[in-house]
Amino acid sequence: MAEIALSSSIRTNLLSLQRTDSLAQRTETRLATGQRVNSAIDDAVSFFQAKSLTDRASDISDRKSEINQAISSLQAANDGVEAVDATLRQLKGILQSAKTASTTEQTALQTQFNTLSEQLNQILNDSSYQGLNLLNSSTAKLTVQFSDSSNAKLDVQGKNLQVSSTTSGALFTSIGATAAGSLACNIIAFSAASSVAFTSASVSNFDKGIARLDEAITTLRSTAADLGSNVTFLNTRLDFSQSYVDTLETGADKLTLADINEEGANLVALQTRQQLALQALSFAGQNERAVLSLFR
Repeated sequence: MAEIALSSSIRTNLLSLQRTDSLAQRTETRLATGQRVNSAIDDAVSFFQAKSLTDRASDISDRKSEINQAISSLQAANDGVEAVDATLRQLKGILQSAKTASTTEQTALQTQFNTLSEQLNQILNDSSYQGLNLLNSSTAKLTVQFSDSSNAKLDVQGKNLQVSSTTSGALFTSIGATAAGSLACNIIAFSAASSVAFTSASVSNFDKGIARLDEAITTLRSTAADLGSNVTFLNTRLDFSQSYVDTLETGADKLTLADINEEGANLVALQTRQQLALQALSFAGQNERAVLSLFR
């Protein structure tokens, strides 16, 4: 089938209309997506620069979730520390009351003392988050990685604060045979059967117990300070990560976002140009029809 021959004027107007249609479609796509660069075809340099920034922002966002979980782990441990601290203060109050209490009152106070003291290890063992307990094991460790592109991380070593543990940092460790039978021993064993009864204890023995409790409270304060310091740092790092992600995404947007006002004006102009091109094409067709009328 022979090709249809178009006059120079019609072909010129047709090509102009096709280019205008192409530009209009591109402008409509930019308005629909809000992006000036939607693929590497639009602008390879800007596209891949923006992709590098958004990929980095995505990696940091993933690390933000890990930081949030680490903060929760530390807060769970801190909750346990606060609960143990409150229990130790109750025990201390019981010993202080027992010093001047009657025999009957001392018997009741010893029951309270033993009941409360048995809760200490239970509280420590329950202070875990997603299987990680930083209070009942010195081998436990919380590691938070802040970046894939560097070695930036935070390690938080666990402590074994359990009663009667021989691990450094425990609430109560063995105090030797010289203390056997004293009330201070009760703070280790927490069993009326293996310690001197309140009713036969001297004031000095109660004072020994109070001193031991004060030591334990001091240990808890140190642990709480470490946990609080790490939580503060992680919150700082979390804020930094959020700001960094915003900066990366803003940088990527500068490379790819379309100016909606400009693109809207372009679309109006292109639509006007389309109408003019169609009119010009119509005029060119009228000229050919005028030539045809000569043969009638």
